[in-house]
Amino acid sequence: MADADVLVVGGGPAGSSIAHALASRGIDVMVVDRARFPRPKPCAEYLSPQASRSLARMGALDEVERSGAAALAGIRVYAPNGSVIAGDFVAKHGYHGFRDRGLSVRREVLDAILLERAGASGARIVEGAKVTELLREPDGRVRGVRLTLDDSSREVRARVVVGADGLGSVVARRLGLTRRLRWPRRIALVTHYKGVKDVGEHGEMHVAPDGYVGIADVGGGLTTVAAVFPVSRSREISRDRIEFLRRWLFDQRRLALRFASAERVTPVVATGPFASYARRASAPGAALVGDAADFFDPFTGEGIYAALRGGEILADHVTESLAAATPALADAALREYDYARRREFGGKWLVERVIGAVVASPRLINRAARRLAARKDLADLLIGVTGNFVPAREVIRLGYVWNVFISGVP
Repeated sequence: MADADVLVVGGGPAGSSIAHALASRGIDVMVVDRARFPRPKPCAEYLSPQASRSLARMGALDEVERSGAAALAGIRVYAPNGSVIAGDFVAKHGYHGFRDRGLSVRREVLDAILLERAGASGARIVEGAKVTELLREPDGRVRGVRLTLDDSSREVRARVVVGADGLGSVVARRLGLTRRLRWPRRIALVTHYKGVKDVGEHGEMHVAPDGYVGIADVGGGLTTVAAVFPVSRSREISRDRIEFLRRWLFDQRRLALRFASAERVTPVVATGPFASYARRASAPGAALVGDAADFFDPFTGEGIYAALRGGEILADHVTESLAAATPALADAALREYDYARRREFGGKWLVERVIGAVVASPRLINRAARRLAARKDLADLLIGVTGNFVPAREVIRLGYVWNVFISGVP
């Protein structure tokens, strides 16, 4: 528990990504996490094709693929009116992904592999350590954390503290940067089944007027089930979330027969509410990455990719901050990270918010689905954006919006 140059709070994909990148450069990094790995994590467990690029840079791609991860050829979205948006991860429109497949893998498998890669690069890993407070200098600069480990409290000093501790981040709250959007306020129920019928090589999103569910093969004969509902239903869900999810799945005409003989094999875990963000992703001596910095809605499956890529981006700015000659220059390097995040993810944030509005409106999702079902080229383009190998600008330009929502749609 000696002090470190960089202390990363959270050992998930974001924390492992930045820890690996920094430790590979010879920087002294410590990762602390309150859990002991491997551990389950409520998540849709989807990695876009472009996420494989980050896995490869960590030296983890081959191991993840050998772990039994399922390959996904694309995404199918089922609208309330019966229309199906079928998009494939294909090299079209001049854009090519690092892989022509996405991946779906259980988080306890993925996260353990990534954390091991961070450790192999030289990062020190401390499990079972719960961060309770940030340590600050008299001028407010963050200079470490107070944590509990083995029933004792101790302090760890660091030149930079990185909050990679996910939705509800302790670091973000202690920095006073966390904000909640008023809309959309949603929560999720996540579990795994075995024996679900007709689970193929496409991830599926089934949209209903009162929620949506994502299902996908995650290898080993298991299907991940991540159902999302308005937060207004939280009281109803809390009475018996297992029964609530079971009844909701059986109320969906397309899913009832497919789940009739299936067996739930993991607990139903609730997570959320979503639509949180940090008004800034940095402060003097600290920065946020992954879900700790931004999580709008799980529909587009951005979480793991954004965590991995965000960790790589932040690593560059932390490296510059550590090398700075003065505190002012160190702070400026971390502030630049905010601009870098916007350059990298700004277009996708807009797409996420548009999709969130469309999914929340049966009229809009039905209208878009009818058009995209008839124009597979438009569907593939949208799925390419969610797969992170087609730039977001391709679907937020006026021509694309016209083709989807106006031209030729009754």
